[in-house]
Formats: sequence, structure tokens, C-alpha cells
Amino acid sequence: MPIKLIVGLGNPGNEYESTRHNAGFWWVDQLARKGGGTMRVEGKFSGEVARVKLADEETWLQKPMTFMNRSGQAVGSLAKFYKITPEEILVVHDELDIPPGSIKLKQGGGHGGHNGLKDIIAHLGSPNFWRLRVGIGHPGDKSQVANFVLKAPTLNEQIEIDKSLDAATSVLTEVIKGDFSAAMLKLHTKK
Repeated sequence: MPIKLIVGLGNPGNEYESTRHNAGFWWVDQLARKGGGTMRVEGKFSGEVARVKLADEETWLQKPMTFMNRSGQAVGSLAKFYKITPEEILVVHDELDIPPGSIKLKQGGGHGGHNGLKDIIAHLGSPNFWRLRVGIGHPGDKSQVANFVLKAPTLNEQIEIDKSLDAATSVLTEVIKGDFSAAMLKLHTKK
């Protein structure tokens, strides 16, 4: 099943722009440039959206402007309006359990404590959307997580995260066309 909607998770506002929690926004912005589109605020979808052509397919891009813990409101409204099923959605988000430079693709599963995913599952009524998990690393102490995700990565971490986003872009055609096994093979195979 092809992907019709790619959602990047993050928090709106200049103060959050370069924080680890906005890794999903970074990739969606990259895709908008690649597809020749411009992210525009769309009130009825509670976020910025663009419709672009990626891998010869019309694809919606979305950045919820509701703050992370209300992401589902934005995703649910666009998906419902355009009749996009959870299986046709790819959500791109930061992942604490993966080191910077690593990126993982999977379908379904729980929210793993990620408030953005938790809200999307609630609004879609299903966990069966695809996830592109961008590794940001872990601060080592659970009590430091909130502070960690709302800070910018170090220069070396940023370089590694950028490499992982480039790797995701290299399998974009497979993802858009729904050839997830080929995309996962390329992304998850150590070079």
C-alpha cells in the first residue's frame, strides 16, 4: 500500500526549531524542498501542509502545529478529510532508544512513551501507521529525558542525524510506493 501522507513530528516556534524533538520536522522540510513544495499553514488541519510529487506520486506532507502531545488532532483531521487510512501514513519522529546516525522503519506497535505517537494512535483509532524512527540517543537518566529532547543535539550528533535523514531520503521511492521490505533492507543493513 503506497504512502499518501508523511507527517513530521515536532514543536512549533523558533525556540524549538533546532531541538532533538523536531527531527521529524527536519525531514518533512527536506521532502518539501525535494518535491518543490512550500509548507503552508492550514488551520483546518492544525498545522503546516504541502502537497508534493514524490516518486511520481502525489503525497501530502504535514507538520502539526499543535505541540507534540496534541499531534493526533492534526493528523486525524487531514487523514479523515482525505480518507487516508493509517496504513497509508508515515510518521517521522525522534527516537530515544536509537543512537544518532541510526534510523529504523516499522509499522504499528505501541507509543513507547512518545506523547506524539500516543495522541496519533488515539485520534486514528489504530496503531497501524508506519513510523520512521530517527535516532537521537538517550541522556542516560530517565529524569533527564524531557530536558534532553528539548535541547539541540551536539555538532557530532547533528551530523549523524543528518546522515540518517539522508539515508531515509535514499529509500523514499520504496517508501512512497509501499515497498517497505526493500526500504527496510537498505536502511537496516549495516554498511
